[in-house]
Amino acid sequence: MSMPEIKCTHIDKCCAASSLLQSIALEETAISHILNAEGEKLQKAISLSCNLKDLIEINKSVEDMVDKLTTLETVLKSKLDFIKPLLAECDEPRHKPE
Repeated sequence: MSMPEIKCTHIDKCCAASSLLQSIALEETAISHILNAEGEKLQKAISLSCNLKDLIEINKSVEDMVDKLTTLETVLKSKLDFIKPLLAECDEPRHKPE
């Protein structure tokens, strides 16, 4: 699978804000895939009936990943809060010269 590209033909404030919003959405998609993989890892470990020590180790690994993703979500929320005013300005109708 190739990497998605975000393109703007003319870079202005609204285009930059839109690109940032798209990048946040792409990161959220990646996070959802990681969380799904971590859930599948837990299910596989349980189905293989690993011993308690192994299950605790796998659970710790998943917990560490979820903690890291929680930190990333905080950063993404901050990014979104930063660009919201820019996006709101882009929604305002522009006055055409008469």
